[in-house]
Amino acid sequence: MFFHAHPDDEALLTAGTMAMLAAEGHRVVLVVATSGERGQADLEPGEALGAARIAELYKSAAALGCARVVNLGYGDSGLAPGGGMAEDRPDNAFIDADAEEAARRLAAILTEEGADLLTTYDPAGGYGHPDHVQVHRVGGRAAEIAGTPIVLEATVNRDPLLKGLRLVRRFYPQLDIRSFERAYSPAEAITHRVGVRRFARQKRASMAAHASQATGADTRTLGAMLKIPQPLYRLVFGTEWYVRRGLPPGTRLRHPFEVPPKG
Repeated sequence: MFFHAHPDDEALLTAGTMAMLAAEGHRVVLVVATSGERGQADLEPGEALGAARIAELYKSAAALGCARVVNLGYGDSGLAPGGGMAEDRPDNAFIDADAEEAARRLAAILTEEGADLLTTYDPAGGYGHPDHVQVHRVGGRAAEIAGTPIVLEATVNRDPLLKGLRLVRRFYPQLDIRSFERAYSPAEAITHRVGVRRFARQKRASMAAHASQATGADTRTLGAMLKIPQPLYRLVFGTEWYVRRGLPPGTRLRHPFEVPPKG
């Protein structure tokens, strides 16, 4: 089971792994906490955007081979300008939800599915979106309740990301990369480096499904990713990273179900 905050998060962080597991014959279930109705897009934020993004989510899930899609139905908490908590959150914002209650709802799905793996996010929520931080809290607790044996925190290798941004800053000195110095996970914390180049086509299709997030005025990142030529795309997006807590430092695994060597 792959647990995400908003539609399109699965495309960016875990799509290759999902397609790989589905191709191996595993039942893959995608759960989102919100419909992403406060995302940036050509449509005005609200119910219409949420409905459009859920439709895109189902298209993405089909491209990846998912067997089931579930929306927990919480409100998109939004993001304040410059990052952090938005003040104009909806009454049912995911970040304001009772974490224990939300965890029990997710745990019920884990139990119903007999899931043996759950993905969440790292404690920072990747780049710090409040809903992503809540996914970390709720997902970890749900796994405890359901007894799900494997919990992987989807993340990004911070080290090459910072290296690239520092290179870009040479040409654009105004670029502020301080927030990225705390985002995602350092290389030494990552336990799983999953090679997904063989599933680049499915991952790209998953990204392309989220058209509303590739065309809006402030959502050009996804659109730019889709313009990368296929050979380079396979290289750039050919690895997905996870952290499994409790493993010895330096553990390096290549598959979500790989067993760490003893000793």
